[in-house]
Amino acid sequence: MEIAVLGGGHGCYAAAADLSEQGHTIRLWRRDASALKPVLATSTIYLKDDHGERPVIIDTATTDIGEAVNGAQLILIPSPAIAQQDIARALAPHLKDGQVVYLPPGTFGSYIMAETVRQLGSTADVAWAETGTLPWLARKHGPNTVAITMRATRLPTGVYPARRADHAMQVIAGAFPCIEPSEDALSGALMNAGPIIHPPLIIMNAAPLQHFPEWDIHNEGTQPAVRAVTTALDNERIAIREAIGYSAPHFPLSDHYENDQWMYGDSHKKLVDSGDWREHIDLYTHRYMTEDTVLGLALLASVADWVGCDAPVAKGLLAIAGGILGKDLRKGERTLGALGLDTLSVEEMRQMLLQGKSA
Repeated sequence: MEIAVLGGGHGCYAAAADLSEQGHTIRLWRRDASALKPVLATSTIYLKDDHGERPVIIDTATTDIGEAVNGAQLILIPSPAIAQQDIARALAPHLKDGQVVYLPPGTFGSYIMAETVRQLGSTADVAWAETGTLPWLARKHGPNTVAITMRATRLPTGVYPARRADHAMQVIAGAFPCIEPSEDALSGALMNAGPIIHPPLIIMNAAPLQHFPEWDIHNEGTQPAVRAVTTALDNERIAIREAIGYSAPHFPLSDHYENDQWMYGDSHKKLVDSGDWREHIDLYTHRYMTEDTVLGLALLASVADWVGCDAPVAKGLLAIAGGILGKDLRKGERTLGALGLDTLSVEEMRQMLLQGKSA
């Protein structure tokens, strides 16, 4: 399959290398030419996993987004949600009918990116999809080296508009056979593990994160008190899903710690043992705050208000994060209120997500 991978982070390089090794034709786009230079010069990413380290040839590395997406059946964007609207603006003139854009994960970016390109005049009939996690637990070990600790075994995926789901799922399954259908894009967004696992980890580890040069929030930082808060937050997420009418499986985050039923299978011990998550996390700039908390947790809290669910843990964590940042995160750009969706009934929301706002 011809696949465009957009972005330059851990997940983007993991995607380009892993999918190339599987036999797909990959075009890797990155805006920053100097950062992409090692891949531009050699067409190579070095991939490290359980099988060792080896070079993987990438078909195309480019700073031209049009070159990357032209003819691509699947457009994969494993970049943080904070980059989605900028990428959507760059992408809008180049989209063609039948293409599928996949956001792993999305934070409701499937809806937001679709609306952005529509407002810019794109009439391409594109399916936008999102899932609950990156398909890889990965960290870059250099400018063109990426280490993959785990690969996802289950990827619950929602599509916007949901009427395009059959086509989207068929295309995505060509690269990710482990996808599983979720009802629509909001259902997919409410599978996102980032706003559940990361806000408690960074907020409840705020002091050691600011004191020590490096700290492993998944090892020393995951103590019983943190786990209790994470479980309570996840229970709120599941209650919100049920109130909207979304069905199981809800992928409870406890499975990540306790068994092999979660999105990565039995992964927590392997994640800790890798050592790749002993790192410096700046509470003001790291994506666990800017993406998973400011965008994702705020979205979750706003959906709770919209559907009439009590969510004290989500709102409490959001308030503390706002205290750290000096902002009222309840009025964030990815809340349903900011998106103009909070006045819809549940039935109106489900219909809009099925047909598409422009339909």
